[in-house]
Amino acid sequence: MTSQENFNIKKSALPLMLAFGLMLLSGCQTMSSLFSDQETTATIELPEPQPETVATHEFELTDGDNMVGTIAAIDTRENDALPDIARHFGLGYNDISIANAAVSPWTPKPGSRVLLPVQFILPDSPHQGIALNLANMRLFYYPKKQSNKVYTYPVGIGRQGWSTPMGLTRIVAKNANPSWTVPESIHREHAKKGDALPKVVGAGPDNPLGLYAMRLAIPGYLIHGTNKPYGIGMQISHGCVQMYPEDIEMLFKKAAVGMPVRILHQPYLTAWHQGMLYLEAHEPLPKWAKNKAQLKKRLLKQLHDLSDQKNAAVDWDKVERILQLANGVPTPILINSADVAGISANAVQLKHPGQFYDQPVVGALKESDWSILVASFNDETQAQQLATMLNHQGPIIPARKIQKNDAYQVIAGPFKNKTEMKAAAKRIKMDFEINGEPVKPRVTAVN
Repeated sequence: MTSQENFNIKKSALPLMLAFGLMLLSGCQTMSSLFSDQETTATIELPEPQPETVATHEFELTDGDNMVGTIAAIDTRENDALPDIARHFGLGYNDISIANAAVSPWTPKPGSRVLLPVQFILPDSPHQGIALNLANMRLFYYPKKQSNKVYTYPVGIGRQGWSTPMGLTRIVAKNANPSWTVPESIHREHAKKGDALPKVVGAGPDNPLGLYAMRLAIPGYLIHGTNKPYGIGMQISHGCVQMYPEDIEMLFKKAAVGMPVRILHQPYLTAWHQGMLYLEAHEPLPKWAKNKAQLKKRLLKQLHDLSDQKNAAVDWDKVERILQLANGVPTPILINSADVAGISANAVQLKHPGQFYDQPVVGALKESDWSILVASFNDETQAQQLATMLNHQGPIIPARKIQKNDAYQVIAGPFKNKTEMKAAAKRIKMDFEINGEPVKPRVTAVN
Protein backbone atom coordinates (compact mmCIF):
# COMPACT_ATOMS: atom_id res chain seq x y z
CA MET A 1 0.00 0.00 0.00
CA THR A 2 1.28 3.52 -0.65
CA SER A 3 0.99 6.23 1.95
CA GLN A 4 -0.18 9.74 1.19
CA GLU A 5 1.17 12.89 2.80
CA ASN A 6 -1.01 15.86 3.58
CA PHE A 7 0.37 19.31 3.07
CA ASN A 8 -1.07 22.49 4.55
CA ILE A 9 -0.72 25.37 2.08
CA LYS A 10 -0.74 28.84 3.64
CA LYS A 11 -2.46 31.49 1.56
CA SER A 12 -0.60 34.78 1.12
CA ALA A 13 -0.91 37.94 -0.89
CA LEU A 14 2.85 37.77 -1.62
CA PRO A 15 2.63 35.61 -4.76
CA LEU A 16 0.10 38.02 -6.30
CA MET A 17 2.26 41.00 -5.44
CA LEU A 18 5.33 39.37 -6.97
CA ALA A 19 3.37 38.52 -10.11
CA PHE A 20 2.18 42.11 -10.49
CA GLY A 21 5.73 43.41 -9.92
CA LEU A 22 7.04 41.16 -12.68
CA MET A 23 4.39 42.54 -15.04
CA LEU A 24 5.53 46.10 -14.28
CA LEU A 25 9.12 45.19 -15.02
CA SER A 26 8.19 43.51 -18.31
CA GLY A 27 7.39 46.86 -20.00
CA CYS A 28 4.62 48.79 -21.70
CA GLN A 29 3.29 45.96 -23.84
CA THR A 30 2.29 43.98 -20.80
CA MET A 31 0.80 47.05 -19.11
CA SER A 32 -1.21 47.96 -22.17
CA SER A 33 -2.68 44.48 -22.28
CA LEU A 34 -3.68 44.86 -18.65
CA PHE A 35 -5.49 48.18 -19.10
CA SER A 36 -6.67 47.92 -22.72
CA ASP A 37 -10.23 49.00 -23.48
CA GLN A 38 -10.48 46.19 -25.97
CA GLU A 39 -11.92 42.99 -24.51
CA THR A 40 -9.92 39.85 -25.09
CA THR A 41 -11.19 36.33 -24.51
CA ALA A 42 -9.05 33.28 -23.90
CA THR A 43 -10.18 29.99 -25.37
CA ILE A 44 -9.70 27.10 -22.95
CA GLU A 45 -10.10 23.67 -24.44
CA LEU A 46 -11.65 21.33 -21.89
CA PRO A 47 -11.07 17.60 -22.18
CA GLU A 48 -13.99 15.67 -23.62
CA PRO A 49 -16.02 13.90 -20.91
CA GLN A 50 -15.31 10.18 -20.73
CA PRO A 51 -18.25 7.88 -21.53
CA GLU A 52 -19.31 5.47 -18.82
CA THR A 53 -19.80 2.44 -21.04
CA VAL A 54 -19.95 0.99 -24.53
CA ALA A 55 -22.24 -1.66 -26.02
CA THR A 56 -21.51 -4.97 -24.30
CA HIS A 57 -24.24 -7.48 -25.21
CA GLU A 58 -26.53 -6.25 -28.00
CA PHE A 59 -25.12 -5.35 -31.40
CA GLU A 60 -26.43 -4.36 -34.82
CA LEU A 61 -25.43 -6.56 -37.76
CA THR A 62 -24.84 -5.21 -41.25
CA ASP A 63 -24.82 -7.33 -44.40
CA GLY A 64 -21.59 -9.26 -44.78
CA ASP A 65 -20.05 -7.94 -41.57
CA ASN A 66 -19.08 -10.51 -38.95
CA MET A 67 -17.29 -8.35 -36.37
CA VAL A 68 -19.10 -6.25 -33.76
CA GLY A 69 -18.25 -4.05 -30.82
CA THR A 70 -15.54 -1.64 -29.69
CA ILE A 71 -12.21 -1.86 -27.89
CA ALA A 72 -12.35 0.22 -24.70
CA ALA A 73 -10.17 0.81 -21.65
CA ILE A 74 -10.54 1.81 -18.02
CA ASP A 75 -8.13 2.79 -15.23
CA THR A 76 -8.27 0.83 -11.98
CA ARG A 77 -8.82 2.20 -8.49
CA GLU A 78 -8.02 0.86 -5.03
CA ASN A 79 -9.61 -2.56 -4.33
CA ASP A 80 -10.60 -3.19 -7.96
CA ALA A 81 -10.29 -6.73 -9.32
CA LEU A 82 -10.33 -7.72 -12.98
CA PRO A 83 -13.24 -10.20 -12.51
CA ASP A 84 -15.44 -7.32 -11.27
CA ILE A 85 -14.47 -5.16 -14.24
CA ALA A 86 -15.05 -8.08 -16.62
CA ARG A 87 -18.54 -8.78 -15.32
CA HIS A 88 -19.52 -5.10 -15.43
CA PHE A 89 -18.64 -4.91 -19.12
CA GLY A 90 -20.02 -8.27 -20.27
CA LEU A 91 -16.69 -10.10 -20.33
CA GLY A 92 -15.48 -13.34 -18.79
CA TYR A 93 -12.35 -13.98 -16.76
CA ASN A 94 -10.61 -15.34 -19.87
CA ASP A 95 -11.45 -12.26 -21.96
CA ILE A 96 -9.98 -9.76 -19.54
CA SER A 97 -7.03 -11.79 -18.23
CA ILE A 98 -5.50 -12.74 -21.59
CA ALA A 99 -5.98 -9.20 -22.94
CA ASN A 100 -4.17 -7.79 -19.87
CA ALA A 101 -1.48 -10.35 -19.19
CA ALA A 102 0.72 -7.80 -17.40
CA VAL A 103 -2.01 -6.85 -14.89
CA SER A 104 -2.59 -8.96 -11.77
CA PRO A 105 -6.21 -10.23 -12.00
CA TRP A 106 -6.95 -10.11 -8.27
CA THR A 107 -4.62 -7.32 -7.11
CA PRO A 108 -4.15 -4.78 -9.91
CA LYS A 109 -2.25 -1.68 -8.87
CA PRO A 110 -4.42 1.47 -8.70
CA GLY A 111 -4.07 3.41 -11.92
CA SER A 112 -3.45 0.33 -14.06
CA ARG A 113 -4.88 0.70 -17.56
CA VAL A 114 -7.12 -2.26 -18.35
CA LEU A 115 -8.03 -3.06 -21.94
CA LEU A 116 -11.66 -4.10 -22.42
CA PRO A 117 -11.92 -6.33 -25.52
CA VAL A 118 -15.64 -5.70 -26.06
CA GLN A 119 -15.16 -6.44 -29.75
CA PHE A 120 -15.91 -9.87 -31.13
CA ILE A 121 -15.56 -11.77 -34.38
CA LEU A 122 -18.60 -13.99 -34.87
CA PRO A 123 -17.96 -17.73 -35.16
CA ASP A 124 -18.13 -19.31 -38.60
CA SER A 125 -21.62 -20.79 -38.32
CA PRO A 126 -25.20 -20.03 -39.46
CA HIS A 127 -26.74 -16.94 -37.84
CA GLN A 128 -29.52 -19.01 -36.33
CA GLY A 129 -30.44 -19.70 -32.74
CA ILE A 130 -27.42 -20.04 -30.47
CA ALA A 131 -23.78 -20.52 -31.44
CA LEU A 132 -21.38 -21.35 -28.61
CA ASN A 133 -17.65 -21.10 -29.28
CA LEU A 134 -15.82 -23.11 -26.62
CA ALA A 135 -12.44 -21.70 -27.64
CA ASN A 136 -13.25 -18.18 -26.43
CA MET A 137 -16.00 -19.26 -24.02
CA ARG A 138 -18.61 -17.03 -25.61
CA LEU A 139 -22.21 -17.55 -26.65
CA PHE A 140 -23.86 -15.75 -29.59
CA TYR A 141 -27.65 -15.56 -29.91
CA TYR A 142 -29.31 -14.61 -33.20
CA PRO A 143 -32.98 -13.68 -32.65
CA LYS A 144 -35.24 -15.14 -35.33
CA LYS A 145 -37.37 -12.01 -35.67
CA GLN A 146 -34.41 -9.58 -35.62
CA SER A 147 -32.07 -10.69 -38.39
CA ASN A 148 -30.02 -7.52 -37.98
CA LYS A 149 -29.09 -8.19 -34.33
CA VAL A 150 -26.81 -10.44 -32.33
CA TYR A 151 -26.56 -10.83 -28.55
CA THR A 152 -23.40 -12.19 -26.98
CA TYR A 153 -22.54 -13.40 -23.48
CA PRO A 154 -19.47 -14.92 -21.79
CA VAL A 155 -19.85 -18.44 -20.43
CA GLY A 156 -18.15 -20.97 -18.19
CA ILE A 157 -17.66 -24.44 -19.67
CA GLY A 158 -16.62 -27.97 -18.68
CA ARG A 159 -13.21 -28.50 -17.15
CA GLN A 160 -10.70 -31.20 -18.05
CA GLY A 161 -12.34 -34.59 -17.76
CA TRP A 162 -15.80 -33.01 -17.94
CA SER A 163 -15.61 -31.41 -21.39
CA THR A 164 -18.64 -29.64 -22.83
CA PRO A 165 -19.70 -31.71 -25.88
CA MET A 166 -19.60 -30.30 -29.40
CA GLY A 167 -22.14 -30.56 -32.20
CA LEU A 168 -25.62 -29.45 -33.18
CA THR A 169 -28.30 -29.79 -30.51
CA ARG A 170 -31.36 -27.81 -29.39
CA ILE A 171 -33.17 -26.51 -26.32
CA VAL A 172 -35.74 -29.08 -25.16
CA ALA A 173 -36.96 -27.52 -21.89
CA LYS A 174 -36.81 -24.31 -19.84
CA ASN A 175 -37.08 -24.14 -16.05
CA ALA A 176 -37.13 -21.19 -13.67
CA ASN A 177 -35.98 -21.84 -10.08
CA PRO A 178 -34.76 -25.32 -11.02
CA SER A 179 -33.83 -28.01 -8.55
CA TRP A 180 -30.63 -29.95 -9.14
CA THR A 181 -30.64 -33.72 -9.13
CA VAL A 182 -27.03 -34.51 -8.30
CA PRO A 183 -25.44 -37.01 -10.72
CA GLU A 184 -23.79 -40.05 -9.15
CA SER A 185 -20.39 -39.05 -10.57
CA ILE A 186 -20.55 -35.72 -8.75
CA HIS A 187 -21.68 -37.47 -5.55
CA ARG A 188 -18.50 -39.57 -5.71
CA GLU A 189 -16.28 -36.57 -6.43
CA HIS A 190 -17.60 -34.61 -3.44
CA ALA A 191 -17.55 -37.65 -1.17
CA LYS A 192 -13.78 -37.96 -1.74
CA LYS A 193 -13.44 -34.44 -0.33
CA GLY A 194 -15.61 -35.27 2.67
CA ASP A 195 -18.54 -33.27 1.36
CA ALA A 196 -21.66 -35.42 1.19
CA LEU A 197 -24.27 -33.91 -1.14
CA PRO A 198 -28.03 -34.52 -0.95
CA LYS A 199 -29.71 -36.35 -3.82
CA VAL A 200 -31.57 -33.18 -4.81
CA VAL A 201 -30.57 -29.55 -4.15
CA GLY A 202 -33.57 -27.24 -4.13
CA ALA A 203 -33.74 -23.73 -5.55
CA GLY A 204 -31.79 -21.15 -3.58
CA PRO A 205 -28.30 -19.72 -2.98
CA ASP A 206 -26.70 -23.16 -2.67
CA ASN A 207 -28.02 -24.38 -6.02
CA PRO A 208 -25.22 -24.36 -8.65
CA LEU A 209 -27.81 -24.06 -11.44
CA GLY A 210 -28.80 -20.57 -10.33
CA LEU A 211 -32.30 -19.28 -11.04
CA TYR A 212 -32.72 -20.36 -14.67
CA ALA A 213 -31.85 -23.46 -16.66
CA MET A 214 -32.40 -24.56 -20.27
CA ARG A 215 -32.03 -28.28 -20.95
CA LEU A 216 -30.32 -29.41 -24.15
CA ALA A 217 -31.15 -32.45 -26.25
CA ILE A 218 -27.77 -33.90 -25.23
CA PRO A 219 -28.74 -35.88 -22.08
CA GLY A 220 -27.44 -34.35 -18.86
CA TYR A 221 -26.35 -31.01 -20.32
CA LEU A 222 -27.84 -27.57 -19.69
CA ILE A 223 -27.30 -23.87 -20.25
CA HIS A 224 -27.89 -22.40 -16.79
CA GLY A 225 -27.06 -19.70 -14.27
CA THR A 226 -24.68 -20.12 -11.37
CA ASN A 227 -24.16 -19.24 -7.73
CA LYS A 228 -20.44 -18.82 -8.48
CA PRO A 229 -20.50 -16.01 -11.06
CA TYR A 230 -16.76 -15.37 -10.98
CA GLY A 231 -16.14 -18.73 -12.67
CA ILE A 232 -17.56 -17.36 -15.92
CA GLY A 233 -14.82 -17.37 -18.52
CA MET A 234 -13.18 -20.45 -17.01
CA GLN A 235 -13.23 -24.20 -17.55
CA ILE A 236 -14.99 -24.84 -14.28
CA SER A 237 -18.19 -26.85 -14.71
CA HIS A 238 -18.99 -30.55 -14.97
CA GLY A 239 -19.75 -30.04 -18.66
CA CYS A 240 -22.73 -27.69 -18.54
CA VAL A 241 -22.65 -24.14 -19.90
CA GLN A 242 -22.80 -21.53 -17.14
CA MET A 243 -23.76 -17.86 -17.46
CA TYR A 244 -23.78 -14.81 -15.21
CA PRO A 245 -27.12 -14.64 -13.33
CA GLU A 246 -28.11 -11.42 -15.12
CA ASP A 247 -27.21 -12.88 -18.54
CA ILE A 248 -29.07 -16.18 -18.22
CA GLU A 249 -32.16 -14.23 -17.12
CA MET A 250 -32.03 -12.20 -20.35
CA LEU A 251 -31.36 -15.21 -22.58
CA PHE A 252 -33.99 -17.33 -20.82
CA LYS A 253 -36.65 -14.77 -21.76
CA LYS A 254 -35.50 -14.60 -25.39
CA ALA A 255 -34.71 -18.22 -26.24
CA ALA A 256 -37.44 -20.70 -27.19
CA VAL A 257 -37.82 -24.45 -26.79
CA GLY A 258 -36.72 -26.08 -30.04
CA MET A 259 -34.11 -23.41 -30.79
CA PRO A 260 -30.93 -24.84 -32.38
CA VAL A 261 -27.69 -24.72 -30.39
CA ARG A 262 -24.38 -25.19 -32.21
CA ILE A 263 -21.39 -25.91 -29.98
CA LEU A 264 -18.09 -25.23 -31.77
CA HIS A 265 -14.38 -24.95 -31.10
CA GLN A 266 -12.91 -22.15 -33.23
CA PRO A 267 -9.78 -20.62 -31.65
CA TYR A 268 -8.85 -18.62 -34.78
CA LEU A 269 -11.48 -16.20 -36.11
CA THR A 270 -11.22 -13.89 -39.13
CA ALA A 271 -13.32 -10.99 -40.38
CA TRP A 272 -13.36 -8.26 -43.01
CA HIS A 273 -14.46 -5.05 -41.33
CA GLN A 274 -14.49 -1.60 -42.93
CA GLY A 275 -12.02 -2.69 -45.61
CA MET A 276 -9.59 -4.29 -43.16
CA LEU A 277 -8.86 -7.97 -42.49
CA TYR A 278 -8.82 -8.92 -38.78
CA LEU A 279 -7.62 -11.96 -36.84
CA GLU A 280 -8.75 -12.92 -33.34
CA ALA A 281 -6.62 -15.66 -31.79
CA HIS A 282 -7.12 -17.83 -28.71
CA GLU A 283 -5.12 -20.79 -27.48
CA PRO A 284 -6.92 -24.02 -28.40
CA LEU A 285 -8.42 -25.64 -25.30
CA PRO A 286 -6.36 -28.50 -23.81
CA LYS A 287 -8.60 -31.13 -25.40
CA TRP A 288 -7.66 -29.79 -28.86
CA ALA A 289 -4.05 -28.77 -28.12
CA LYS A 290 -2.67 -31.71 -30.11
CA ASN A 291 -4.48 -30.34 -33.19
CA LYS A 292 -2.90 -26.88 -32.96
CA ALA A 293 -0.64 -27.33 -36.01
CA GLN A 294 -3.59 -28.52 -38.09
CA LEU A 295 -5.76 -25.61 -36.90
CA LYS A 296 -2.99 -23.16 -37.78
CA LYS A 297 -2.52 -24.69 -41.24
CA ARG A 298 -6.24 -24.37 -41.91
CA LEU A 299 -6.19 -20.72 -40.78
CA LEU A 300 -3.26 -19.80 -43.04
CA LYS A 301 -5.01 -21.31 -46.05
CA GLN A 302 -8.15 -19.34 -45.17
CA LEU A 303 -6.14 -16.11 -44.90
CA HIS A 304 -4.49 -16.74 -48.26
CA ASP A 305 -7.92 -17.24 -49.83
CA LEU A 306 -9.37 -14.12 -48.18
CA SER A 307 -6.45 -11.92 -49.21
CA ASP A 308 -6.53 -13.24 -52.80
CA GLN A 309 -10.25 -12.46 -53.09
CA LYS A 310 -9.61 -8.76 -52.43
CA ASN A 311 -6.03 -8.56 -53.68
CA ALA A 312 -4.87 -7.51 -50.21
CA ALA A 313 -1.36 -7.91 -48.77
CA VAL A 314 -1.21 -9.77 -45.44
CA ASP A 315 1.60 -9.11 -42.96
CA TRP A 316 2.50 -12.77 -42.32
CA ASP A 317 5.01 -11.95 -39.57
CA LYS A 318 2.27 -10.10 -37.76
CA VAL A 319 -0.06 -13.09 -38.13
CA GLU A 320 2.58 -15.24 -36.46
CA ARG A 321 2.94 -12.76 -33.58
CA ILE A 322 -0.84 -12.67 -33.04
CA LEU A 323 -0.99 -16.47 -32.94
CA GLN A 324 1.83 -16.52 -30.39
CA LEU A 325 0.19 -13.81 -28.26
CA ALA A 326 -3.31 -15.34 -28.46
CA ASN A 327 -4.82 -12.45 -26.48
CA GLY A 328 -8.33 -12.63 -27.95
CA VAL A 329 -8.22 -9.04 -29.28
CA PRO A 330 -9.33 -8.68 -32.94
CA THR A 331 -6.24 -7.26 -34.64
CA PRO A 332 -5.82 -5.96 -38.22
CA ILE A 333 -3.30 -8.03 -40.21
CA LEU A 334 -2.79 -6.22 -43.52
CA ILE A 335 0.58 -4.58 -44.28
CA ASN A 336 1.11 -1.33 -42.28
CA SER A 337 -2.00 -1.88 -40.14
CA ALA A 338 -2.14 -1.01 -36.43
CA ASP A 339 -0.54 -3.35 -33.91
CA VAL A 340 -1.78 -4.20 -30.40
CA ALA A 341 -0.10 -1.09 -28.97
CA GLY A 342 -1.91 1.06 -31.52
CA ILE A 343 -5.22 -0.62 -30.77
CA SER A 344 -4.72 0.01 -27.06
CA ALA A 345 -3.77 3.65 -27.63
CA ASN A 346 -6.95 4.25 -29.64
CA ALA A 347 -9.27 2.39 -27.24
CA VAL A 348 -12.29 4.32 -25.95
CA GLN A 349 -11.33 5.51 -22.47
CA LEU A 350 -14.20 4.92 -20.05
CA LYS A 351 -15.05 6.68 -16.83
CA HIS A 352 -14.74 4.57 -13.69
CA PRO A 353 -18.25 3.87 -12.34
CA GLY A 354 -17.15 3.95 -8.70
CA GLN A 355 -18.82 0.62 -7.99
CA PHE A 356 -18.91 -2.25 -10.49
CA TYR A 357 -21.99 -4.40 -10.97
CA ASP A 358 -22.56 -6.63 -7.94
CA GLN A 359 -19.02 -5.97 -6.71
CA PRO A 360 -18.58 -7.73 -3.34
CA VAL A 361 -19.02 -5.51 -0.29
CA VAL A 362 -17.55 -6.79 2.96
CA GLY A 363 -19.30 -5.76 6.17
CA ALA A 364 -17.47 -4.40 9.21
CA LEU A 365 -16.11 -7.01 11.62
CA LYS A 366 -17.28 -6.41 15.19
CA GLU A 367 -15.96 -7.94 18.39
CA SER A 368 -19.27 -9.78 18.78
CA ASP A 369 -18.86 -11.61 15.45
CA TRP A 370 -17.50 -15.05 14.72
CA SER A 371 -14.58 -15.03 12.29
CA ILE A 372 -11.82 -17.24 10.88
CA LEU A 373 -8.08 -16.68 10.78
CA VAL A 374 -7.57 -18.14 7.31
CA ALA A 375 -3.85 -17.58 6.80
CA SER A 376 -0.92 -15.32 7.60
CA PHE A 377 1.60 -13.98 5.06
CA ASN A 378 4.81 -11.99 5.08
CA ASP A 379 3.84 -10.67 1.65
CA GLU A 380 1.03 -8.09 1.59
CA THR A 381 0.06 -8.81 -2.04
CA GLN A 382 -0.40 -12.53 -1.34
CA ALA A 383 -2.65 -11.73 1.60
CA GLN A 384 -4.71 -9.29 -0.46
CA GLN A 385 -5.05 -11.84 -3.28
CA LEU A 386 -6.40 -14.55 -0.98
CA ALA A 387 -8.83 -12.10 0.67
CA THR A 388 -10.09 -10.94 -2.74
CA MET A 389 -10.53 -14.51 -3.99
CA LEU A 390 -12.52 -15.40 -0.87
CA ASN A 391 -14.75 -12.38 -1.48
CA HIS A 392 -15.43 -13.72 -4.97
CA GLN A 393 -16.52 -17.18 -3.92
CA GLY A 394 -20.12 -18.12 -4.50
CA PRO A 395 -21.83 -17.35 -2.20
CA ILE A 396 -19.36 -14.74 -0.91
CA ILE A 397 -17.03 -15.59 1.97
CA PRO A 398 -16.40 -12.10 3.40
CA ALA A 399 -12.70 -11.53 4.07
CA ARG A 400 -10.18 -8.78 4.57
CA LYS A 401 -6.43 -8.31 4.96
CA ILE A 402 -5.23 -7.05 8.36
CA GLN A 403 -1.67 -6.10 9.25
CA LYS A 404 -0.48 -7.50 12.57
CA ASN A 405 3.09 -6.66 13.55
CA ASP A 406 5.21 -7.59 10.51
CA ALA A 407 2.69 -10.05 9.05
CA TYR A 408 -0.52 -9.76 7.06
CA GLN A 409 -3.44 -11.86 8.22
CA VAL A 410 -6.46 -12.88 6.15
CA ILE A 411 -9.54 -12.83 8.36
CA ALA A 412 -12.85 -14.20 7.09
CA GLY A 413 -16.04 -12.86 8.62
CA PRO A 414 -18.31 -11.56 9.97
CA PHE A 415 -20.41 -14.67 10.58
CA LYS A 416 -23.66 -14.47 12.53
CA ASN A 417 -23.06 -17.63 14.56
CA LYS A 418 -20.82 -20.66 15.03
CA THR A 419 -22.79 -22.73 12.51
CA GLU A 420 -22.32 -20.18 9.74
CA MET A 421 -18.62 -19.89 10.61
CA LYS A 422 -18.12 -23.67 10.46
CA ALA A 423 -19.86 -23.86 7.07
CA ALA A 424 -17.50 -21.19 5.71
CA ALA A 425 -14.47 -22.96 7.18
CA LYS A 426 -15.54 -26.16 5.42
CA ARG A 427 -15.83 -24.36 2.08
CA ILE A 428 -12.39 -22.75 2.54
CA LYS A 429 -10.90 -26.17 3.20
CA MET A 430 -12.58 -27.67 0.13
CA ASP A 431 -11.85 -24.84 -2.30
CA PHE A 432 -8.43 -23.69 -1.06
CA GLU A 433 -7.17 -26.66 0.98
CA ILE A 434 -6.60 -24.33 3.93
CA ASN A 435 -7.52 -25.22 7.51
CA GLY A 436 -8.65 -21.95 9.02
CA GLU A 437 -8.59 -21.23 12.74
CA PRO A 438 -11.97 -20.27 14.29
CA VAL A 439 -11.96 -16.98 16.19
CA LYS A 440 -14.62 -16.71 18.88
CA PRO A 441 -16.47 -13.46 19.59
CA ARG A 442 -14.57 -11.30 22.07
CA VAL A 443 -17.75 -9.83 23.52
CA THR A 444 -21.35 -11.02 23.63
CA ALA A 445 -23.65 -9.39 21.14
CA VAL A 446 -26.19 -7.00 22.68
CA ASN A 447 -29.72 -7.27 21.26
